Amino acid sequence: MSERYLLRSTAIAARVMGGEMIIMSAKDSTLFTLNGVAMLIWQAADGRTALSEIVKNKVCAEFDVDGDTAYRDAVEFTEALAQHGILQISDGPIPEPPAPPRAAP
Repeated sequence: MSERYLLRSTAIAARVMGGEMIIMSAKDSTLFTLNGVAMLIWQAADGRTALSEIVKNKVCAEFDVDGDTAYRDAVEFTEALAQHGILQISDGPIPEPPAPPRAAP
């Protein structure tokens, strides 16, 4: 099993509403509603933490779920988000893109 690292896209709109997170892709205006498990994965997608660590330390620690099942579900979920440009997936840590330059006053 090769490791996966995730980084949230900056080309999205996201809001927490009623305990769920709503994400819209700027690429194709697709809406996603994230439940508690998916929201944990999304929030931990910093480009430096491996998906297996996120599942073990966040998902399995908070929810009563088998680690192998949780990992398979997380791979499927993250691949769906990556197809819409909402997550970037890599087999190594992903550096955060540099902040855009600020306009002079």
